[in-house]
Amino acid sequence: MENIPGQEYLDGQILVFDKPYGWTSFFLVKKLRGVLQRKYHLKKLKVGHAGTLDPLATGLMIIATGKATKRIDELQAGEKEYLATIRLGATTPGFDLEKEIDEVFPFGHISSEMISEALQGMTGEVDQVPPVYSAKKTEGVRAYDKARRGEFQELEPKRVYIREIEFLGYSAPDVRVRIVCSRGTYIRSIARDLGLRLDSGGHLTELKRTRSGDFTLDNALIYDEFVNNLH
Repeated sequence: MENIPGQEYLDGQILVFDKPYGWTSFFLVKKLRGVLQRKYHLKKLKVGHAGTLDPLATGLMIIATGKATKRIDELQAGEKEYLATIRLGATTPGFDLEKEIDEVFPFGHISSEMISEALQGMTGEVDQVPPVYSAKKTEGVRAYDKARRGEFQELEPKRVYIREIEFLGYSAPDVRVRIVCSRGTYIRSIARDLGLRLDSGGHLTELKRTRSGDFTLDNALIYDEFVNNLH
């Protein structure tokens, strides 16, 4: 049987990428689909991702092609692990750096011991309120689309499971943590909630996903290298 160039991507591939800073999840999917279609002259090719990463986050993204897109629900159901930096003393509308600081708070009273104690109380099953600037849908519309139109709406809490938050260090005002959690957990909301627990403010300044299910960042592909190595 004749081997059709690019047939493996039509049959289905699971690819793990290290998403670059500033790229949306959809942008990575779109670029990958486009380059594979052009390279192998494919009229149609299904490509999807198994778990969104915010534009300002980096790290592991699972991409499925062709028939493997049927596995996306299964692939994104796995436990996630992140490395994060949370800045105390200020808040932003989206709980990260995508929007400007909207309020500042004192943080001089906060010690490493206080942070460690607060983090210990944030694990387990949690009813977490998603950020208004998020992909959460309300009435069929993404929350960030409403927020960008000035239609701010408090989102309903969602039950998530945070298995572990490891305190890695504090260099005021920045807290470094490692988080292991269920699908659907917003690390930005953890940043906001930590600030509240410490009688201050908090927002996310850095986020890297290091694991999703059984996939780890150690073996992740770099987009430009992957494209250059296509044959």
